[in-house]
Amino acid sequence: MRLDKFLKVSRLIKRRTLAKEVSDQGRIEVNGKEAKASTTVKVGDELTIRLGQRKVTARIDRIQETTRKEEAAEMYTIINEERVGGSENQLT
Repeated sequence: MRLDKFLKVSRLIKRRTLAKEVSDQGRIEVNGKEAKASTTVKVGDELTIRLGQRKVTARIDRIQETTRKEEAAEMYTIINEERVGGSENQLT
């Protein structure tokens, strides 16, 4: 399945156009390599997504063409979620 479609169906990113924009900006990695919207993903792949000041790492557990909102979270497992950037390291 295409990366942008997986992100939309799994609801990691709400809209496919936004998923395409984020991946084309180089803010998504699949198994440690920068990925484009058309990158094919499969079960077991690890995604790292940088959105704003958050960095989310998730493993793909299941791939489905369509899913209900209640079942979308079963398609992946969040491995790590952290805040990046910001003012934590600034000296005054």
